[in-house]
Amino acid sequence: MAPTITAASTQDQLTLSHKLRKPLVEKLHRERINSSIEQLKSLLADILEMTVCVLTRLQQQNQKQHQAAADQGFSRCVQEVAHFLSRDQEKTQSQRRLLNHFNKLQDLREADLCPLSSTVQTSTSKDKSPASSAPWRPW
Repeated sequence: MAPTITAASTQDQLTLSHKLRKPLVEKLHRERINSSIEQLKSLLADILEMTVCVLTRLQQQNQKQHQAAADQGFSRCVQEVAHFLSRDQEKTQSQRRLLNHFNKLQDLREADLCPLSSTVQTSTSKDKSPASSAPWRPW
């Protein structure tokens, strides 16, 4: 009978030991999971922040390209209209006024005072405010 008692008491000790260790093991497991979740949250925030920066930069480059194309198209249009108006030997008063106006526009564009190019400068200076450059994080 002695061996049966020893086996039973050994099993009781194992189950008792298991019952005591189980909460500790579960706590460590939860801590490891929570730590992994925090790391994922940080990585995801960094990825989102970098994505926003890249998209903002691309948008600004695209806006500059569109503005350059619009400026070039406007200049080409003004040149063609001026060429068309200057073909006549005798110009009417309205033709002279238009040619005068186009010459003033061309001078303004060369001095970079034209309203078309200043709108891009205004919108890009608004984008560089300190509040918009700080990353948004919900935590």
